[in-house]
Amino acid sequence: MRTEILYEDEHIIVAAKPSGLATQSGKVGQPDMVSELKKHLASQTPGKPPYLGVVHRLDQPVEGLLVFAKDNKTAAALTKQLSVGSLHKTYYAVLCGQPEKKEDCLVDYLIKTQDNAAKVVEKFHSDAKKAVLRYQVLQTIDMPCALALAEIHIETGRFHQIRVQMSHAGYPLLGDVKYGTEETKTIGRSLSISAVGLCACSLEFTHPVSQERMHFEVKPSGKAFSFFSYDKAVHR
Repeated sequence: MRTEILYEDEHIIVAAKPSGLATQSGKVGQPDMVSELKKHLASQTPGKPPYLGVVHRLDQPVEGLLVFAKDNKTAAALTKQLSVGSLHKTYYAVLCGQPEKKEDCLVDYLIKTQDNAAKVVEKFHSDAKKAVLRYQVLQTIDMPCALALAEIHIETGRFHQIRVQMSHAGYPLLGDVKYGTEETKTIGRSLSISAVGLCACSLEFTHPVSQERMHFEVKPSGKAFSFFSYDKAVHR
């Protein structure tokens, strides 16, 4: 199983998704995180169909933390936390280029296109959805090229939001072949980067049953992050 389970009790599962594995796939025979976790649950209760509530997702090229529910009531409680903003997610991203503003709030309006991508449009577009994120630059390096490590918090959960907003701002993520420029794609290839430099590295929420505030962190493992020092403690 490629999925790593960090915490499990009778109500929830917290797991780390590797880059390249879909959270949930509609394609027959394609491996995904949900299928792996359902197989894990089925092994615990043979003969009983497992329930796994998907609360939130990560893009297939993105690594990081997700929480799943093991019953309907828990799924509803976690979904409510997500909608009101009490389920907190922190992302680390490797940017091509170095933003002049070390901290900023980006507000854009996005649509989902027919080729399964997101696009920034004018505010008054009929299908536009508001997307808000805040970033803070943590480190910058000039070699092997100008890169920045940024901490990102999203206030809205839009499709491909971080990737398309940072690219629109002029700082595509390293290794992002969908939203990168020809220049940044060339940089990624020259550095042998095979995954997007984006990791959902921190997850915090209130346990729906015990009411305990829970916090989990993982260290980014993708090669894009190897150019930076990252010594934050990892909580399991």
